[in-house]
Amino acid sequence: MDLRTLRAFVEVVRQGGFSSAAKTVFASQPTISKAVKQLEDEIGAPLLMRIGRGVQLTEAGRIVYTRAVAMLSERDHLKAEIAELRGLKRGTLRIGLPPVGSSILFAPLFAEFRLHNPGIDIMLQEHGSARLEELVLAGEIDLCASLLPVSDIYDHQEVCDEPMVALLPPGHALAGRKSVRLKELSDSPFVLFESGFTLNSIIKNACRKHGFEPEAAAYSSQTDFIAALVAAGLGVALLPRLVATQSVNPAIHLALVDEPDLRWQLAMIWRRGGYLSPSVRAWLDLTEEYSRHSGHLPATSTLPTA
Repeated sequence: MDLRTLRAFVEVVRQGGFSSAAKTVFASQPTISKAVKQLEDEIGAPLLMRIGRGVQLTEAGRIVYTRAVAMLSERDHLKAEIAELRGLKRGTLRIGLPPVGSSILFAPLFAEFRLHNPGIDIMLQEHGSARLEELVLAGEIDLCASLLPVSDIYDHQEVCDEPMVALLPPGHALAGRKSVRLKELSDSPFVLFESGFTLNSIIKNACRKHGFEPEAAAYSSQTDFIAALVAAGLGVALLPRLVATQSVNPAIHLALVDEPDLRWQLAMIWRRGGYLSPSVRAWLDLTEEYSRHSGHLPATSTLPTA
């Protein structure tokens, strides 16, 4: 049943005649008459009785009129909701963040996003990057923060590109150095992240590339606990500079890892070619603006155009 036909019929009833209805919907009178006749044929009963220049509803007409008004009202509500969605007055942002660095990078962004988009609900999941990527592919979240490089099944927009810093325990032979090479840490035990963290794989692969397998003294998912283990003398650890400088322990010495191929490159990722809702695009716009003005990002974005 065509909503335009229903609207023509409703306006004939509201305006009390075909001529006035035609003016209301900006159509010719024959067009309105044809629409009502089409509706009567579809219903299988007359809907209007012509009385002089006016009209009167038949019993079937009263039923159809009541239903038609309700259907047209629902159509208007639907259009209003879609307009609100496009205008970011409502919607949901389903996002995943890893534990490392998120409190520093994203907490201020969430506050800014909420300020400008108070009608958007934020559904947050926190896991290691590997698990978050699985959730993106499964459609359980719209996008997530993950470490580069990522598979080409994802599109991405870079958020942060930072060097790594070595956390050295008290009395370590390299303490006092401003920078170290990764190979110089080969004789030290490492405090590593748990296996679900992509950063753990990046660190291990970098060590192997420089000719050694890191000896694991302990594993943890918490950067503060990793720093505490280093301070206790259990081993060395590698953290992004942004994170390491926020977790300063006076017993720990920080030294820049002088390896250009070992960096913390964090990006927002989503399924390649996937639909980006207005709320997702608003989040990506915000993170891109932040990245450009924060000094953390030298690279370009792969955000597709709408």
